[in-house]
Amino acid sequence: MTAYLFYSTFLAGFVYPVVAHSFWSVNGWLSNTNTNPLFGSGVVDLAGSGPVHMTGGMVALVMAVILGPRIGRFYDHDGNAYDEPRDIAGHSVALQFLGTFCLWFGWYGFNPGGTLFISSANFGDAASLAAVNTSIGASAGALSALFTHTIIDERKTGVVTYDLTSTMNGCLTGLVAITAPCATVEPWAAFVIGIVAGWVYLAGSFLLVRLKIDDAVDAIPVHFGGGMWGVLSTGLFTAPGRLETAFGMSEHVGWFYEWGRGSGNFTLMGIQIIAVLWIIGWVLVIMGPYIYLLNYFDMLRIDPLEEEVGMDISRHKGPAYEIENVSTEKQEQLSERRSQYGGMDRSLSGRFKASAKASKKEESKPANEDA
Repeated sequence: MTAYLFYSTFLAGFVYPVVAHSFWSVNGWLSNTNTNPLFGSGVVDLAGSGPVHMTGGMVALVMAVILGPRIGRFYDHDGNAYDEPRDIAGHSVALQFLGTFCLWFGWYGFNPGGTLFISSANFGDAASLAAVNTSIGASAGALSALFTHTIIDERKTGVVTYDLTSTMNGCLTGLVAITAPCATVEPWAAFVIGIVAGWVYLAGSFLLVRLKIDDAVDAIPVHFGGGMWGVLSTGLFTAPGRLETAFGMSEHVGWFYEWGRGSGNFTLMGIQIIAVLWIIGWVLVIMGPYIYLLNYFDMLRIDPLEEEVGMDISRHKGPAYEIENVSTEKQEQLSERRSQYGGMDRSLSGRFKASAKASKKEESKPANEDA
């Protein structure tokens, strides 16, 4: 908790403000509102795919690498790597869904609110487009992650499954990605951005596991991956008319539209790439040493035994749910027994039912049948 307060204060006080200033201040070196914007354009990011999400995701990546994985995630107690990483599941899918929908609802203030005003026709048009694109990006991201994961899993196992966690995180990655270009791209482009965002999430999540970087809630692929894609997609899909309405400029637009103009002008796309590299460099240089020091003084991790018992019990005076008392060993025994008996009901109630039937059968026998 002490470490949380330390790094939150440092992050909010010294890291976020510098990135936000560079993107949005009239004096920011990347800002499109600067009197002399970079390359005559400046970066385009209405609501913060870069300054908010990618910055936070990059901090999460640095923290996860320095902190290391949870006990039992990738290695056993002797330090030997598992053949397959152990999943440590969340405690409530229902609450995960509730949180996802709360975030989605909040995004309608986050993205349309990025226009700051609706006092003119232009601001109103930009805000309404941002709301529509937010809906499309989130929906496309959820569907993309859901069905792509289903197809991949079916190819591996031969069984059709529907992963709810991938669906929720795909939705959030779509929201993160559409945050930067929400007022400067057409609705069809928002759909494409959302589809790719679902793939970005799945690829990022898979890559972290392969690299043995433990991200408990997949914040890195959602926010870092989704934020990066959002900034870059703005450089690809920004439409001239939409950019004029939202920012009052249209000389340098999305690269695909530049090709339509017959120029191939890479200015906006180049600036968006520079913005991505700037965020990565700033966070790495500033937060890297700071998190390393917190870890050096053993402020980031609780005692290993407390970690194995669980924070609910070791630090919060009891389990959140009584079901936490069910051991993994017992669940594995049940699965083994069911597979041994071909899926027959071998539970306690099942044995009672079988015993009752046998007793009735014995009672119904004629007296001389035993003889």
